[in-house]
Amino acid sequence: MIKWTKQITVTLVEQLIRAEKDLQKAILIFDAATGEYGNGFQHDHNTFGLMISRLVSANQFRAAEDLLNRMKDEKCNIKEDIFLSVCRGYGRVHKPLEAIRVFQRMKEYECEPTQKSYITLFSILVDENQLKLALRFYKYMREKGIPPSVASLNVLIKALCKNSGTLDAACRIFREMPNRGCIPDSYTYGTLINGLCRFGKISAAKELFMEMSAKGCSPSVVTYTSLIHGLCRLSNLDEAMGLLEEMKRKGIEPNVFTYSSLMDGLCKGGQSSQGMELLEIMVIKRHKPNMITYCTLIHGLCKEGKLREALEIFDRMKLQGLKPDAGLYWKIINGFCDARKFQKAANFLDEMVLEGISPNRVTWSLHIKIHNTVVQGLLTESKPNRAFQLYLSMRTRGLSVEAKTFGSLVDYFCKKGDLHKVARIVDEMVLDGCVPDEGTWTKVVSGFWDRRKVRVAAESIQIEVMGEVVEAGV
Repeated sequence: MIKWTKQITVTLVEQLIRAEKDLQKAILIFDAATGEYGNGFQHDHNTFGLMISRLVSANQFRAAEDLLNRMKDEKCNIKEDIFLSVCRGYGRVHKPLEAIRVFQRMKEYECEPTQKSYITLFSILVDENQLKLALRFYKYMREKGIPPSVASLNVLIKALCKNSGTLDAACRIFREMPNRGCIPDSYTYGTLINGLCRFGKISAAKELFMEMSAKGCSPSVVTYTSLIHGLCRLSNLDEAMGLLEEMKRKGIEPNVFTYSSLMDGLCKGGQSSQGMELLEIMVIKRHKPNMITYCTLIHGLCKEGKLREALEIFDRMKLQGLKPDAGLYWKIINGFCDARKFQKAANFLDEMVLEGISPNRVTWSLHIKIHNTVVQGLLTESKPNRAFQLYLSMRTRGLSVEAKTFGSLVDYFCKKGDLHKVARIVDEMVLDGCVPDEGTWTKVVSGFWDRRKVRVAAESIQIEVMGEVVEAGV
């Protein structure tokens, strides 16, 4: 229980709530202050707004909206920013329709939305890729008399840059901005350059980049990264590296996305060694590589057959606390398969199982294919026990066994005379609805025929039958 001084003030309550990191304890402070209403204290828009902000940050939206209702009941002045904090919170958790609902309720609380509110909601809809709804909302904004501004037109251009079919419209609006009294800023240029690069229009993006500098708009790290990414996708690596050097000269620090884009270009161009050098520069600059960075580099190294280096990066990633997904494991396993190192590939398949890493529905067929490839490869390396172990693991986990894999297992164990395994594999093959072909049956029969006891018994039966036939003829 909190013991208040005789003079409890809004400022004191605010300070206590801000200082308390534990949300539940912050709520207790807020509620304890409410208990002082009888002593003349009253929560105002500052303490209500702070508490609502804390609740929204913790995704406790129902509690936050309950406080909004309480503000209304207590006839507390509700400012626009409190509503916008709730709207942004819903946008952050990908619930744009809830953001619209809160926006529409503003008038119920005698809070008239300003241009700022309209643009905030418009931006949330665009960021959530609700593009049709966003464009309808923009039209509604104009009908409500919200004038065009640099901020609103920037959001509109961003929306139009998300689809190749509306990119020309984005460029047209950009060119018309000065006629509407809105001078494009660095964000406008950066948004449009990003859109052009995304859809492969690098020449237009480069022209806009030059124009940007001429108009006194400084490119940000995001703009440089967009252009570098676009150039790398077109294999213009020298030009991309040149932009990296230009950034350094201008004192613009590349971020993890800049380095990852360059690594992607280098790895796709068969220069994964340079990609590794960039990784070291990143680490020196204290930029923490993310999953995309590591995946890009590992894929490039595996493609070039540099498995030792790929495994080093793979281990570094795990030491950093990043958990590899099924796709990354497959890149490593495929690399081992391409290098015909099937034993190591099988070890990584086992590691996936131990780590509880499973494919999704989209990649399930690839998962099956890799397992079958490794089983067949192990047999070519004369590792039948490991192959049979992996085969059993596949069956336990419900992975389909291909007819070719069944055939390879039968052929190998027939040659080795392990007819118990052959019989089991053929039984399971038939149970799976995979009918053995003539070649498989021939191998099975030949395998059993080569066993002395089977051959002697068959020959004695043949002699007996022939004897009966001769007697019948007599």
